[in-house]
Amino acid sequence: MKFKELKAMNKENLEKKQLEVEMELIKLNSQVATGTTLKNPSQLKQLKKILAKIKTIHNQNE
Repeated sequence: MKFKELKAMNKENLEKKQLEVEMELIKLNSQVATGTTLKNPSQLKQLKKILAKIKTIHNQNE
């Protein structure tokens, strides 16, 4: 997702998206820890970037 798309979201949707991304990141990290190969290894990097963007928006709104 792009920063503009995330910034346009309201607070509730942004929090839901954050939980969704965090849960997906936990799943992928557990797969990596168990030694399972990922279908899309770049997805880990993408999720981390999206999470960072969401946290940046939270900090800007405070």
